[in-house]
Amino acid sequence: MKVIILGAGQVGYNIARYLASEENDITVVDQSADLLRKIGDKIDIQPVVGFASQPDILQQAGAANADLLIAVTGSDEVNIVACQIAHSLFNVEMKIARIRHQSYLNPIWSDLFHSKHLAIDVVISPEIEVARAISRSTQIVGAFDVIPLIGDKVKAIGVRCTGQSPIINTPLRLLPGLFPKLNLAVICISREDTVFIPSGDDKLLANDEVYFIAEQKDISAAMEAFDFYDQGNRRVLIIGAGSIGQALASEIENTQPEVNIKIIEKDHARAEAAARHLKRAEVLYGDALDYEILAEANVQNSETVVCVTDDDKVNILAALLAKRHGGGRALSLLNNMSYSSLVTSLGVDAVISPRSITVSKILQHVRQGKVRSVHSLGDGYAEIIEAETQETSHIIGLSISDITIKGSIMVAALIRGDDFILCPSKTIIRTGDRLIVIAAKESVKKVEKLFSVRPSYL
Repeated sequence: MKVIILGAGQVGYNIARYLASEENDITVVDQSADLLRKIGDKIDIQPVVGFASQPDILQQAGAANADLLIAVTGSDEVNIVACQIAHSLFNVEMKIARIRHQSYLNPIWSDLFHSKHLAIDVVISPEIEVARAISRSTQIVGAFDVIPLIGDKVKAIGVRCTGQSPIINTPLRLLPGLFPKLNLAVICISREDTVFIPSGDDKLLANDEVYFIAEQKDISAAMEAFDFYDQGNRRVLIIGAGSIGQALASEIENTQPEVNIKIIEKDHARAEAAARHLKRAEVLYGDALDYEILAEANVQNSETVVCVTDDDKVNILAALLAKRHGGGRALSLLNNMSYSSLVTSLGVDAVISPRSITVSKILQHVRQGKVRSVHSLGDGYAEIIEAETQETSHIIGLSISDITIKGSIMVAALIRGDDFILCPSKTIIRTGDRLIVIAAKESVKKVEKLFSVRPSYL
């Protein structure tokens, strides 16, 4: 597949890294020759130096033969114009744009990004996507990530193992016998600097970051097995009232009316803007690194503290300070994930990566076959792929064990009609089945091929 990526920043680089590893033809356009040189030293790309929305630059990048254009420069306007030119002059089939300014995303202008107007097939708003991801995690006590699957009937949940959890130090294959009411499938484990897809012989250890899959009705029992109990204390403290902080507060207001929300913001104008914009949230003007402000925000009674300022260091320190003064779990937004394991070792419960969330959303529209959703795990180590089989798919007639590769491809669940089958090792795959597959990055292409249509039926 011929892919053009506009913008060589963190998101652009990571999309290029994902797609280049899968034998795609990648061209990256940026005004900075230094950035392109750094990317070219790490991955196989075609660099083009220039202004991303100019027709001659897009032509030089090969837009006439491109299957996909992903516009993730730092300018909304450049991304919009580039997609329009790619459509009007080069007839690029799929165009994805990152749009940050909320004015463009106002529902009253919902028809703006349409082939008759601005020809963008998919609009990605990092702030909204990050806010939604954090909001989902606040709904389940102890979860640092919650991924909806199968129309929200099933969830993939990220949780950190505590030393009190009764299921640690037990081989995963023995859990169903020892805990008959525990209906979950562990799909990914992050341990220190290692991330892996587990087998039945692996054990969970204290401080592991674990992703598991369970039906909605089984989540409460699953979280209790990890030693997390919902005490009904629905209080969230948000540090930072920037675009993400306000989007998060709005999302919680709209989806969790029972939650008490407080926000601390040290910029006076931004605090006033947040107070005008939000309906229920209480906005406090002050520095979250000042204990008196934290005390005024009643940090000791907060179930969750979410630090989402535009400064990684402030997010880390504010989270640690909140924990020290009695706050519940603390989540820190980090743009630089290189020291995420250090941050969690210091006591922060989980880190939030805007880059990873944005890349996951984009990948959902890149994956081939009848793929319904894609979510990145372990900073890109693996993907959760939710896909549906078609009559002509290569996968029809195979058993789950036929496509399972230890440590590389795992089928966590199969949904057939109203039946949910967890870890269906010997089930024969039929037309219309929906599978939740976990694939290591190097095996994603194999999964796509399994769900693709046989050439003889084209």
